[in-house]
Amino acid sequence: MIITIIYGEFLFFHELSRDWIDRKVVYSTLLLYRRQLVLRYLSISSSVLTNKKVIKMSRPLHRGAPAIRVTSSSNDLLDSQVKEQTEKEEFDRNQSSHSRHRLTMLLLKSSLVVIVILALTGSFWWTLSISTSSRGHIFHSSRRLQEQLVSDLWDIGELSFGTSRMKEIEFCPGELENYIPCFNVSENLDSGFSDGNEYDRVCRQGSRQNCLVLPPMNYKIPLRWPTGRDIIWVANVKITGQEVFTSGSLTKRMMMLEEEQISFRSASLMFDGVEDYSHQIAEMIGLRNESNFIQAGIRTILDIGCGYGSFGAHLFSEQILTICIANYESSGSQVQLTLERGLPAMIGSFSSKQLPYPSLSFDLLHCARCGIDWDKKDGTFLIEVDRVLRPGGYFVWTSPLINVQSSLRNKEKQKRWNFVRDFAENLCWELMSQQDETVVWKKTSKKTCYNSRKSGSGPSICSKVQDVEFPYYRPLQNCIGGMHSRRWVPIEERATWPSRSNLNRSELALYGLHLDELNEDTANYRIIVRNYWSLLSPLIFSDHPKRPGDEDPSPPYNMLRNVLDMNARYGGLNAALLEARKSVWVMNVVPTTGPKYLPLILDRGYFGVLHDWCEAFPTYPRTYDMVHAEGLLSLESSQHWRCTMVDIFTEIDRMLRPEGWIIIRDTALLIDSARVLTRRLKWEARVIEIESNNDERLLICQKPFFKRQPS
Repeated sequence: MIITIIYGEFLFFHELSRDWIDRKVVYSTLLLYRRQLVLRYLSISSSVLTNKKVIKMSRPLHRGAPAIRVTSSSNDLLDSQVKEQTEKEEFDRNQSSHSRHRLTMLLLKSSLVVIVILALTGSFWWTLSISTSSRGHIFHSSRRLQEQLVSDLWDIGELSFGTSRMKEIEFCPGELENYIPCFNVSENLDSGFSDGNEYDRVCRQGSRQNCLVLPPMNYKIPLRWPTGRDIIWVANVKITGQEVFTSGSLTKRMMMLEEEQISFRSASLMFDGVEDYSHQIAEMIGLRNESNFIQAGIRTILDIGCGYGSFGAHLFSEQILTICIANYESSGSQVQLTLERGLPAMIGSFSSKQLPYPSLSFDLLHCARCGIDWDKKDGTFLIEVDRVLRPGGYFVWTSPLINVQSSLRNKEKQKRWNFVRDFAENLCWELMSQQDETVVWKKTSKKTCYNSRKSGSGPSICSKVQDVEFPYYRPLQNCIGGMHSRRWVPIEERATWPSRSNLNRSELALYGLHLDELNEDTANYRIIVRNYWSLLSPLIFSDHPKRPGDEDPSPPYNMLRNVLDMNARYGGLNAALLEARKSVWVMNVVPTTGPKYLPLILDRGYFGVLHDWCEAFPTYPRTYDMVHAEGLLSLESSQHWRCTMVDIFTEIDRMLRPEGWIIIRDTALLIDSARVLTRRLKWEARVIEIESNNDERLLICQKPFFKRQPS
C-alpha cells in the first residue's frame, strides 16, 4: 500500500505535466487526489494505532496460561517445564509483535516524508511551468489546496505521534496563577538588566509553558458592568492590605469594604475626588469642565502609571476612552486591578523600548505620580511621549517636583524641574498652565516650529529611515518622530467623537482604503454582531431544539465587558458593538504579520496595539470576557506556522476569564483542526455553518470554570 501511494504520486505529476487543457479540472483533480491520498494514509495509520491499542489492552489476558492441574507431586517438574515453555512462547510472540509494529510505524513515517517531498517538488515544478495569465485563473483553487494540505498534514501528524499528542493539556502549578510569559524580573536581573530595564518585556526562546493557568483558590466570576467598575472580589487579584493603603499614585482611589471585596470610591472623604482633579485639568486646558473634552478634540487618553484606573473610570461616562499602561508588578498590579474593574489596560513601560503604538496615536497623555523620572536618559522618555501624541495634543503631569515652593527649597528638585521645562520647550510644547503639583503642555500643531528653534537646541528630527510608523518594541529614539507621517493632523481639525469613527473618502485615502471597503466591512459586522450575541448562551452546547436568539431571549447588553479582537483589521467588530450599544470596550490587536491598519483603528477613536501572536500578550491571566479571531489561523498558516496552534490557543486560554467565550471564524479546514484541539483545552465547543459562505465556519467555545482544589 505504501509503495502504491508513492508510485501513484509520481504518476500523477507525470500525467499532469502532459495535460494543460483545463486547469480548473487539473486543480480539482489534484485536490481530490490529495484528499484520497491522505485518507488512505490515515486509514493505514488508524488501523495500526487501533491494533496497537488492542494489543496493549489484551496483554493481561495472555500473561497467565490456563494452569494444568496435576495431583501427583512427581509432576512438579513437568508443570514447571510446561509453564516455562508457555511463557517463552508468549514472550517470543510479544517481541515479534512489537518488532512488526515498530517497523510498520517507521515505514509509515518514512513514506510520509517521501510523499511530502514529492508533492512539494512536483508542485514547485508545475508552478514554474504555468504561464502568468493562468495563475490568476487558478489562484482561488490553489489557496484552497494549500489549506487542505495543511489540515491533512496536521491530522497525519496527530496520528503519527499517537495518543500522547491527543491527551488533554495539563494544568499549571499553583504558583503560576498569575503567569505572564516574557515578563520575568528576577531572570532579567540575573541577565544583567538594571536601571528599570529589568521590567522590560523579554520573550526568550522556549520560555513559554503550554499549560492551563488555574484561577486562585477563592476566585469568583466578576460582577457585571457597571457594578464591577466599583466593586471587585479581592480573591481575584494578587494584592495585600498594605499595598492598598501605601499606594503612591494620585489616582489609586480605593478602600476595603469587606473581607471579600474591594470598593473603589473616587469621591471618598478620605481622598481628594478624581472628579475635582478632572475638572481642574479641564480648566487648565481652557475648558469649563471635563464634559467639554470631546469638543476640544480629546477622545483617547494614554494614562501612564494609572493607579487602579479611577481617572479613566470617571471619564468613561464622558465618552472618553482611557487606556492604562504600567510596569509588570508581581503583586498589587495596577494593570491587573484596572482590567478586573472592566477598564482598558495593558503592561507597558518607559524604560528602553518604544511602545507598540504608531506615531501620533493619542489626544492626551496623563501621568499622575506615575513613577517615571522624565529628566533621566537625556529626555528620551519625553521624546517618546511626543512621538505617540497627536499634533495639538496635551501632556498632563502631576508630581511634587512641579510644586514651586518645594522646588525653591530643594536645589536638586529645582534643577530637575528646569530640565523638563526647557526640554519640553525644545520639543515645541506650549506650557499652558501650572497649578500646585500639576502642569499642562500642548504639543505644537505646526511643523514650522521645529525649524524655528535655535541651532543645536533640543533633539533633531528623525530621518525617514529612523521614523518608523509601526515600531514593535524598538529601542527608544533620541530624535523627534512622526514628522514624515501623512497623518499629521491637529486634533482640533479632526471630526469630534462619535463622527470621528466614520472617516470620509479623503481621510481613508491616507490608509490606502476606499470608502466602499469600509462601508462593506461595517455592514458585515452589524450582521455578525447580531448573530454572535444570539449565540453567546450555554444553550448552544445543549441539544436545545431552538436556535438561540430565535425564541429565547438574547444575553443582556452587559454580559461582556472586556473584549479582545486578535485580528482587528479596520476595527469593524469594535464599531458594531458600540453601535449596538453593548457595554464593552475592545482591545483591537493588529498582528505584526498582517496588513497594518492600526493607525486607522486609532484615528477612528478606538484603542489598538501591534502584536505578534507567537509571543505572549502583555496582560495578566483571566482579564478578558471574550476573545475574537477572524482569519487569524489563515494568516498564521500563510506564514508557514511560525508557532503551533497549541501555542496560540493556550495563550487565549490564559487571557480568558473562566466562563469566557472564544469565537473563531476561518476556513472550514482550519476550523476542523481547531475543533480537535479544543478537546485538549477542555473547552466546550461547537462548529456553526455560515449560510452565506460555504468555505468558512464559526467555532464557538466557552472556557469552563475549573476551581483549584485545596492542597
